[in-house]
Amino acid sequence: MSLVKCPSCGQVINVPEKKSGTGWAVGCIVGLVALFVGIAVIGLLAAIAVPSFVKARETSRTAACINNLRLLDAAKEQVSLEQNYEEGQVVTREEVSPYIPRGMDGLTCPAGGEYTLNPLGEDPECSVHGSLEDAADR
Repeated sequence: MSLVKCPSCGQVINVPEKKSGTGWAVGCIVGLVALFVGIAVIGLLAAIAVPSFVKARETSRTAACINNLRLLDAAKEQVSLEQNYEEGQVVTREEVSPYIPRGMDGLTCPAGGEYTLNPLGEDPECSVHGSLEDAADR
C-alpha cells in the first residue's frame, strides 16, 4: 500500500500497489457524496425546524401582549375603585402608571403595537393584537 494525495481535495488515501494510482479518485468521489448527503440532511432538518421557531416566537409575543393587556385592565380597575369613577369614564395613562410595575412607559407590545386604555367598562386594546378577547382567540 502506498499513500497517494488527491490533487483536487488534498485527501491522503491508502492505495494498493497493484492499482495504477486511480484509487484516490474513488475515495474522493465517496467523500464528496457523503458530504453532499450530509448537507442535504442538514438542509431538510432546517426546512422542518424554521417554521416551528417562527410560530413559537409569534405565540410568545401574543402571550406577552395578553399579559400586558391584563395588567392594564387591572390597573384601570384599581384607579376606578380609588377614584370612585363610574363606567364609561376615561382613565388617563398618568393615573394608571403607578399601578404598573415599570409604569406605562415600561409596558410595550413585543410586536411593536401601541396600547389604548379605552373608557372604563371596555377592555384595553393593542394596535396589533386587538382587545383581550381578540388576542385570546388567536
